[in-house]
Order: sequence, then structure tokens, then C-alpha cells
Amino acid sequence: MTADRILARLEALYPRSIDLSLDRIRRLMRALGDPQDGLPPVAHVGGTNGKGSTVAYMRAVLEAAGYRVHVYTSPHLVRFNERIRVAGRLIDDDALVPILEEVERVNAGRPITFFEVTTAAAFLAFARTPADAVLLEVGLGGRLDATNLVARPAVSVVAPISLDHFDFLGDTIERIAAEKAGILKPGVPAVAGPQPAAAARVLDEAAERVGTRVALYGRDWREGDVPKPALAGRHQVENAALALEALKRMPFAIPDAARAAVGRAEWPARLQLLTKGKLVSLLPRGTALYLDGGHNESAGHVLAVWVASGEKPVDAVLGMRSNKALEAFLAPLGKQLRRLVAVPIPGDGLSTPTERIAEAARAAGVAEVGTAPSVEAAVAALAADAPARLLICGSLYLAGSVLAENG
Repeated sequence: MTADRILARLEALYPRSIDLSLDRIRRLMRALGDPQDGLPPVAHVGGTNGKGSTVAYMRAVLEAAGYRVHVYTSPHLVRFNERIRVAGRLIDDDALVPILEEVERVNAGRPITFFEVTTAAAFLAFARTPADAVLLEVGLGGRLDATNLVARPAVSVVAPISLDHFDFLGDTIERIAAEKAGILKPGVPAVAGPQPAAAARVLDEAAERVGTRVALYGRDWREGDVPKPALAGRHQVENAALALEALKRMPFAIPDAARAAVGRAEWPARLQLLTKGKLVSLLPRGTALYLDGGHNESAGHVLAVWVASGEKPVDAVLGMRSNKALEAFLAPLGKQLRRLVAVPIPGDGLSTPTERIAEAARAAGVAEVGTAPSVEAAVAALAADAPARLLICGSLYLAGSVLAENG
């Protein structure tokens, strides 16, 4: 039995529908002996944009300082094993399979979601292998996310909050921030990255209610001298600064030399420069091919700043899911692009029709818009008049398929 076969069975038994609640996961974790209560110091990382990058920087710095680190992130891009890193290494199938089987057996067919099952598996894996720290990324929201069963983390971290997942978290910054603020705990130090004013107010109010205080970027702390991050974009300097600020609130000694590890952090599909593979081979020398999974309004602003700050022209290949705010993503980005080709997300039932993407791109001011049946076809079409930079963007699901197929 392979992990992929078990995971496919779990997805079939417990459809991927999202049902935010802590009741099911609490019941399951009690039956498993509450392994989440015996973990080493935990950094619980929420927010909307930059959660994964912040975790990647924290891991790089902690490991450079000599610590063993467990990491749980989501979603994965190519293989599920990417979600669970045990004491510095991605979990292998030999370790993952028996844990998934144990969780499935203990759950005994009762209602549970796929994310809850896999979170339980991560907690079990972490509790059974010695390490110095746990970096735990919130899956969705915070208040009712399965990761929120950790009752007393060492630090709560809130990356920038923006509009996303309207159907689950609410349709205003205030409502979304209230859900994200659910990871704040009594007496647990909290640190937050750059926030809209409305989100910052909600975080402060929530912190006061539970008996803590949020150290907010720009008000309570500044970037200072942040080593140059490995990941591209101005926003990554802020994410790296947030990671370093969060680490100050954990019980670890971080020498200056370890801080420099933010320049070696890896986090795929975040303005990732692709340097080899069949897509790269389609382009003439001198064209840089980037891949980014950002998919909301804030991501659109980040990409617009990145486009404006570098060499032009820039073309884009865009695929998005229909539950994302397509127009809001394109509004800041459209006029920065020379050309855009809309593509479907392979095998995704929520993929936005390419003509719908094309229509939104024209409305956002993209000068030349087309469609293609695949990313490969889109890149080939743009290669004839290749830009200085070509960006594949709009979805982590699209990014995962690109990484899998590009080789």
C-alpha cells in the first residue's frame, strides 16, 4: 500500500469539501491520545499571504542555528509528502503510510475532512520523533482550523491579511481578520506583518479580549537590517522580517550567522525562477520564466510591484479557480502586462473558463489577450516574440501541475 493510494481512498471517503469546525478533530485527537499537547515549542502561522514563505524563512534560520524542526504546511504542489517535514526531512511513505492507516482506523468511518485527517497524521508524526521546534501553518482561517488545537504555542504569527476565501471566512477584511485572529491565545506572544488598518484594529481588539498583545509591523517593530531573502519580490523582505521577529519570541538562541539563512530559504511557486525543463527550453536565451501561485487581490498588487520594478516587457500565462476573485487579482496587474494568455488548470473542476479570464484581462487593461489549451501551448505561442520576463500565475493548483510536468 502506497501513501498515494491511501490518500486517494481518504479523499473518496471524506470529500474535499471544507467544513470549518473543531469538533471532529477534537474527537479524533482525543482518541489518538492528544499528541498535539506534547509537541516542542510551536510557532502557529496564520494570515492570508506569505504564511508559507514566513515558515520557510523560520525553518531556514532555525536549521542554520542547529535546531531540528518539524514543519506542517498546505497545500502541496506535486506530492502530499511536501506537507509534512519531520525533523528536517520530508516524510517518506514508509513513515507516512502506517500513520495514515492508524488515523483512518481510529476514526472508524466517522465524519471527518481530508485536511483534518492529514493534520492528525502530522501531529502524530511530530509527537513520535524528537525535535526542537514545530512550525505549523494554518490551513484556512484560523479560529476553526484543525491546526488550532494546539492550545498554547510559543508564538502566534499573523502574515498580511487580505480578501480571500469569501465563501468561508466572510466578505470584508474585518470578518476575515476576525477568523484569522482566532489563533491568538491568552498570554501567548503574537507578532503580525503589515496589515490593512481595518485588520490591525480587529487583531488588537481580539488580542485584548484573550489577554495578549500583538506586536504589529510598522508600529511596534521595523524591518531593521534584514538579510537579502532568497525569494523574489519586495514583499519577501517583509516576510523575512516577520519570520525573524517571530523567532525572537521563541526560546531559541539565533546567532547573526543563522539569520543570513533567509538568503537560502526555498519555497516553490512564489515568484520562482524556473531554470530548466521543457517549458524553459521553449523560450529563447535571455527570457526569464517565473512561476507564482498567488491568487487574490493582494497577490495581484505584489505581482504588479514586481513587474513594475524590473525589466519590461512582461507577458503572463494565467489560470485561476472559479472561487477566486479574478477581477480583483487582475485590477492592479493588467496594465503592467504586454500580453496575457489564459489557460485551464489541468484536471481541476473549478478551473475558470479561458474566455472568462480573457474577458477580465481585457477589461483590466492588458493590451493583447489570447487563450490556449495548456501552459505549454501558451508558452510556445509567446516564445515567438519572447519578453524579458514571462510569468505563469494565478493558482497554486496550476503551479503544481507546472512543476510536475515541467520536470
